[in-house]
Amino acid sequence: MDNPRPLRTTLATAALMLAAAVVLPSVAIAAPAAPDTQATQDTQATQATQETQEVSHTGRSTNTGYAGLPHGSKRQKTLVIGLDGAAIAKFGAAGMPNVQSLMNNGMTATSNLFANPMAPTVSGAGWSSIATGVWPDKHNVVDNNFTAPNYSQYPDYLSRLESAQPQASTLVVGTWSPIPQTVFGQKVDLRLAGGNDAGTTAKAVDYLATGNPDSTFVHLDEVDGAGHSYGTERPEYLAALRSVDGQVGEILNAVKNRPSYKSEDWLVVLTADHGHTAAGGHGGSTPAERQTFVIAQGKGIKPGTVRNDIKITDIAPAVLKHEGVTAEAAWNLDGKAFSEIEADAFDSLRESLRTRADETAPAADVKGWTTTAPAGWTIDNSAMPAGGMTEWRGWSFATDEFWTNTDRNQGRETSVRNRNVFAVADSDEWDDKAHAPGQFDSTLISPDFKVKGGKTATLSFASNYRIDGPQSGEVFVSYDGGAPQLVKAYSANFNGFESLALDVPKGAKKAKVSFRYTGTNSAFWTVDQVTLDR
Repeated sequence: MDNPRPLRTTLATAALMLAAAVVLPSVAIAAPAAPDTQATQDTQATQATQETQEVSHTGRSTNTGYAGLPHGSKRQKTLVIGLDGAAIAKFGAAGMPNVQSLMNNGMTATSNLFANPMAPTVSGAGWSSIATGVWPDKHNVVDNNFTAPNYSQYPDYLSRLESAQPQASTLVVGTWSPIPQTVFGQKVDLRLAGGNDAGTTAKAVDYLATGNPDSTFVHLDEVDGAGHSYGTERPEYLAALRSVDGQVGEILNAVKNRPSYKSEDWLVVLTADHGHTAAGGHGGSTPAERQTFVIAQGKGIKPGTVRNDIKITDIAPAVLKHEGVTAEAAWNLDGKAFSEIEADAFDSLRESLRTRADETAPAADVKGWTTTAPAGWTIDNSAMPAGGMTEWRGWSFATDEFWTNTDRNQGRETSVRNRNVFAVADSDEWDDKAHAPGQFDSTLISPDFKVKGGKTATLSFASNYRIDGPQSGEVFVSYDGGAPQLVKAYSANFNGFESLALDVPKGAKKAKVSFRYTGTNSAFWTVDQVTLDR
C-alpha cells in the first residue's frame, strides 16, 4: 500500500505498539504507480480505509453459509497471505517464528520484480501480478491509479476459480482497499476491507474459523507503512515485521483449529508485492526494492526446500491447480504451478557460477555468471573480437541478481520471464571495456533434439530482445548436420514466450537450434527454457 506520510507514521506507530504483544507459537500447517511519492496515487490508494466493511458478494444463496460467505464444499483449501512491503532479507533480524515455521515446513523462493520501463516497484503492479499470474506488460497496471487495467483478459485467480467452479467459496480480506475493491473482481463471493491490519486479521480469523471458504486471500499492510516511515534498517521496521508475524500466526491457528482441518488438504502461501530501501520507500530498481518471495507449504512440497526458479506470478496457477483447475494455454499466463516448473540445462550451472571479473557494481561475493556452457550446449565465439568485459564476451549464463545489477535502469529489469540461470548476450556491457575492432558476434548452439521427419515440431523459449542501436538476433535450425535454416529474425523489441512451428524435413532425425546475436554497443538478448517438442 502507498499511503501519505502522516497516515504511514500512524500505522507504523501502531505496529510498534502491537509488537510488544506476546508472539503466537510457531504453527506448522501439515499436508493432511509511478513511484509512491506521487500524491494523486497516494490519495486514490487510501480511499475507503475506514472501519472494516463488506465490499461485495455475489448474492448467491447463503442459507448454509456464514455472514455473507457461501459454505464451501471442497477438501482442497488454499490460503494466500500478502505482506505489503515485507523485505525477506530482514526476517531473520526481526525474529518471526510463525513465518519461520512455514519456511521450515515448506518451500522458500526469493526472486526479483520488474522495474521501469515495465512498471515501477509499486503495490498496484505487484499485487496485480500476484493475483493474475502475469506481468505488468499484460495486466497493464503500472501504478496505483489502476487507470486502464486489463483484468478482462487477465482476471484474478479467484475469479477464474469461480468461473470454473461456481460452487467454490471465495474470500478476500484486505487492509489496502484496492485489493478487495479493484484487484480482485466481482465474481469473488465476498470481498472485505479490513480498515487496518488488526481488523483484517480479525475478519480473516473469523471466516476461517467459523465459515468455510475454499480459497482465501488476505492482505496485511502495516509493514509497508513502517518501511515508508522508517526504512528497513530501523528497529521500527523490525517491530512491524514481528507484529505481522503474530497476525500471520493468528490466521494460521484459525486454519489449524478448524474442526474439519485433519480431513482437508491445505496449500498455504506467503508473499510480498515489493521490498523497501534502507532509507524507506520503493518504486525504483534497487535490489532491495525489487526482491520479493514466495513461501509455500502443503502436500507435495518438501520441508525446508529452497528454490531459485519460483516467481510471484506462479502463485495464481499454483492455487488454481490445487483447487483442481488447470491453466489453459489460451489464458497466456506467465506463471506456472509450482510442481510444473522444471529445471533446464542452464540451471545446472548455478553451482559453478563465478564472482565478478571486470564488473564493479555487483557485490564482490555474488556468484552470478559463467561463459562455460552446460553439457551439450556450445558457444561459437569465432567472430568475437578480443577483449571487452570478461563476463559478457559472447553468450554468457547469468542470474538476475548479478546481470540486472551490473548497470541498472537500462531495461535489464524487464527480463522477468527468465528463471534461475539464463543465457544472455549483452553487447552494451561487453563494450564497456576496450576491445579489438569489430562488433559483438556470438552464437549459442543447442545439443541435438530428436525430431520426427515429415512432422511439425514446436520450438519454445523465453525471449527478451531489446534494441538500443545496431544489432541483430536470429534463430536457426539445422537438421542432421545440414545447413542452418533461419526460422526467426528480430526487427523489434520482444519480451515473452516464443512458440515457433518447424516443418521437419522427411527423414530427419535430429535438430540443432542456434541463437546468433550481433551488436555494436546496443542492448541485449536473453534466452531461457529452450525446448523442442515433436
